[in-house]
Amino acid sequence: QVQLVESGGGLVQAGGSLRLSCAASGTIFSINSMGWYRQAPGKQRELVAVIASGGRTNYVDSVKGRFTISRDNAKNTVTLQMNSLKPEDTAVYYCNAQGALPYAWVSWGQGTQVTVSS
Repeated sequence: QVQLVESGGGLVQAGGSLRLSCAASGTIFSINSMGWYRQAPGKQRELVAVIASGGRTNYVDSVKGRFTISRDNAKNTVTLQMNSLKPEDTAVYYCNAQGALPYAWVSWGQGTQVTVSS
């Protein structure tokens, strides 16, 4: 079982920056993808950014050019650098990891609040 622990959320003014980090622990054979999702009040959870083990990334259109996802495969960590934050980025951000060994698995972090004030 893989556990994910997030850190780095908080309150920031519009235009500011925050850095989210997530560390995976437990019995880990390999992690195929790591990513960040977010859920704002009254809205569905959406994918923000994802990074594959080989480094390929994908972002939701609304954060392209502002957010950067990176990972350290040796440390099983993933980071989301968020710049030029907007009030509409306010949400609970969840770390996600997926693997295929020894069987297909998906793990979620507990979530961290990001609040951007106008």
